[in-house]
Amino acid sequence: MNERIIGQVRRVNGPVIEAMGIGDARMLELVKVGESGLIGEIIKLSGNGATIQVYEDTTGVAPLDNVYGTGRPLSLELGPGLLGTIYDGIQRPLDALLALSGRFIERGVSAEALDRTRLWAFEPRVAVGDEVSAGAVLGVVQETSRIEHRVCAPPGVSGRLVSVASAGEYRVDETIAVVSGPDGERELSMMQRWPIREPRPVAQRKPLDIPLITGQRVIDTLFPLAKGGTVAIPGGFGTGKTMTQHAIAKWCDADIIVYIGCGERGNEMTDVLNEFPKLVDPRTGKSLMERTILIANTSNMPVSAREASVYTGVTLAEYYRDQGYHVAVMADSTSRWAEALRELSGRMEEMPAEEGFPAYLPTRIAEFYERAGYAETLSGADGSVTIIGAVSPPGGDFSEPVTQHTKRFVRCFWGLDRQLANARHYPAISWLDSYSEYLGDVRPWWEERVGSDWATAREEIMELLQKEVRLLQVVKLVGPDALPDSQRFVIEVCSMFKNAFLQQSAFDDVDRYSTVEKQLRMLLAIMAYWRRGQEAIKRGVTLHKLKRVKAVQDLVKMKFTIPNESPEEFDRLMARLERGIDQLEAIYA
Repeated sequence: MNERIIGQVRRVNGPVIEAMGIGDARMLELVKVGESGLIGEIIKLSGNGATIQVYEDTTGVAPLDNVYGTGRPLSLELGPGLLGTIYDGIQRPLDALLALSGRFIERGVSAEALDRTRLWAFEPRVAVGDEVSAGAVLGVVQETSRIEHRVCAPPGVSGRLVSVASAGEYRVDETIAVVSGPDGERELSMMQRWPIREPRPVAQRKPLDIPLITGQRVIDTLFPLAKGGTVAIPGGFGTGKTMTQHAIAKWCDADIIVYIGCGERGNEMTDVLNEFPKLVDPRTGKSLMERTILIANTSNMPVSAREASVYTGVTLAEYYRDQGYHVAVMADSTSRWAEALRELSGRMEEMPAEEGFPAYLPTRIAEFYERAGYAETLSGADGSVTIIGAVSPPGGDFSEPVTQHTKRFVRCFWGLDRQLANARHYPAISWLDSYSEYLGDVRPWWEERVGSDWATAREEIMELLQKEVRLLQVVKLVGPDALPDSQRFVIEVCSMFKNAFLQQSAFDDVDRYSTVEKQLRMLLAIMAYWRRGQEAIKRGVTLHKLKRVKAVQDLVKMKFTIPNESPEEFDRLMARLERGIDQLEAIYA
């Protein structure tokens, strides 16, 4: 698109530039500043003046430098070649930037998001004369070994196919179809553009009643997340937010992963970029990057690009949702995004709200999380975008504004506990502070697909955990020996549940992932021990003797010893537990 001079720089204030002489510009238009062509976006228009937020370092920009308009908003290039790529916050591929400018990104350097030289094997799914509408699948491209890229007609396009490319290899910018509609003929390629701040349309929203299975027991069993849902993971430094997101990215049953490193420390983002290509997709045995897009925007990059990065990530997710895929978005962390909003707001001299954040912080948080959902796409397929947002409250204070406002707009909350993290209990998700509002929605799925007693067993163990809290307060005052065996048994069962069920090792081949069937069998085994143990104690069996039953020791180790593929082992374990307690009761009868 042709660039034109639309004004000149009047004032420079960090990433915020005030321009004058603006006569032909639109709100949120993509602009380039100075002869270096620094990328920016118009965020305010006033008379013949404009305020521009620049996504690069503005060092060297001077008054009277020209401002060039592009005539379009900040948009993404969408098409084959996105998967496996590492982008910055405004969709510049980092490997291409490395080749152009070396280890440090030069100002004004740009690269095309999609490789224009690569050929893709295109197979048409329509024929000349067919009537097509927005979202219709024109053809397919095998993007990776696991993901079939469905080339769809962009939103707003409808009409009769005048021509369509035959099967063969094409570049992303080559014409593969021509559609004749009310506005005349339009050429379509495998690539389309979409503004990052505008949600992509769907046919209709659908209920969130299918859980996103993560293989992490504390999540799937206690605080489940639905596909198309939203969840916040707040926690102080070192409590395991990134670790939890990595585990979910690797093991969850989403088709596509979009990981947004938003304002994270450079060394932490480096670890992510080094580790993700080495992670093996458990479904294919190949690199996890074959179904992953990484967006790296570290804390030393311009704050305005950090503000745009979350919209970049969710737009990429919506694009694959429209193809009928289930996408999980990991935003790490939304607190750094909110801090970018605060800095930009301060430079624009806006009235601050609580803790200096802009008054529109809740609106921006809502706009981000509301782009999640389970939907029927324009093509008639089902797809979803699930948003998992990490929050980094200063000092682990959950009462700070970003955490509190996020809780208003998400339906699931996995609060990380520093004491659990210090005790090396991972995932360090607190069973007292966390909650999920999807329980009622996903209950039919669990009861139909896994077991009818899931909800009952879950409610029972949650009641026990609450009872344990009250008992531990008594123990702090009078000591454990003052409690009768029936109450000490509550503490014993809860301790077993925490160690044998909630705590999960990412380094153990058996324990790192649990199927939902294994999760339920483990929970039922612990609850069976609770019920039989209660009866035995009432009949005079001491807690000391009960704990020494061999099968009870096997219960503690079952997460390591019973593989996902051997559910029959639980039947044998339960039989041994029944025999062991029966023998004890016979002695005390």
